[in-house]
Amino acid sequence: MNLVKKVSFYLFFCMMLMVSAAWASVDKPGEGVTVRPARATWNTGFFQEALVRKGLEALGYKVNRPKDLQNPIFYKSLALGDVDYWTNGWFPMHDSQMPKNFYEVAGLYGYIVKSGGMQGYLVSKRDVEKYNIKSLDDFKREEVKKAFDKNGDGKADLTACPPGWGCEQVIRHHLDVYGLRDSINPVKASYEAGMASALGAYRAGEPIFFYTWAPNWTIFKLKPGRDVMWINVPKIIPLKGQASSVDRMIESGVAGAVTDPVKLGFVVSDIRIAANKKFMDKNPAARKFFEVFTLPLEDINAQNTQMNGGEKSQKAIERHATEWIAKNIIQWNKWLDQARDAAK
Repeated sequence: MNLVKKVSFYLFFCMMLMVSAAWASVDKPGEGVTVRPARATWNTGFFQEALVRKGLEALGYKVNRPKDLQNPIFYKSLALGDVDYWTNGWFPMHDSQMPKNFYEVAGLYGYIVKSGGMQGYLVSKRDVEKYNIKSLDDFKREEVKKAFDKNGDGKADLTACPPGWGCEQVIRHHLDVYGLRDSINPVKASYEAGMASALGAYRAGEPIFFYTWAPNWTIFKLKPGRDVMWINVPKIIPLKGQASSVDRMIESGVAGAVTDPVKLGFVVSDIRIAANKKFMDKNPAARKFFEVFTLPLEDINAQNTQMNGGEKSQKAIERHATEWIAKNIIQWNKWLDQARDAAK
């Protein structure tokens, strides 16, 4: 090869490397950046963590294994810059668990599920109709107490929360302020065992009355509007910690509610990504992905049902996420393209 050809080949080779590098930087704008996520301690939130992590990895980021943290510890860690984000923010429920300077150094991005963090009481639909049940107050009626009394103590049995759960405190408050101690017996054993028993009772044609939250497998197996109905509390009497969010305790457009709006008695939250502002400012691709990524509540409930059926290992959760991406590949690629465009 003569000198001219050698130089031409070298220039062509260099040009190809430059084009390749430019293309790689566009296709994977996160290349070279290590991300430090956290994850909530409840496994019903693991699915969205896996999906968002896979999205960042597709954008070229190296994403560390998430740290499992309790809510207040996470928000403090995020404010200190020890972690970069998590997908398990419930707002306004988590407002009281955040450090005072949180919004100076961190923020909320996108809506994984708007109004997706719901809690409340549900009753078998056939018994809602049979006994005309609209609220907890109806459990003061003798025929209703008798119908839902499983142990013969003269009270309606409610599948409630185990001791120590935040919802247990709210249920205890409701029984007190609505004068229901003599009407409702909160069963506080293992929640999974209690709901398995309730599901069996429903299939046997018996009345059921339970507390639950969304996302959760319970309302995938027992669908509101078809199998069960959300019922009201008599009136909104908040706990001290709920006082600033009274308007989020009444929700309109809830599928399977006995009234519209329905007075749930628990704060309805948006499930959002909380992230450190410095990380967001330096990573526009990640920021855009956080802003556009959403999940149908029904899909989370379905995945939670798979976990409840035994598929709860990390390997199984990763597979669930991969399968979800494959089923929604057009939308998934659109989100990735939007993130890449934001980084240009």
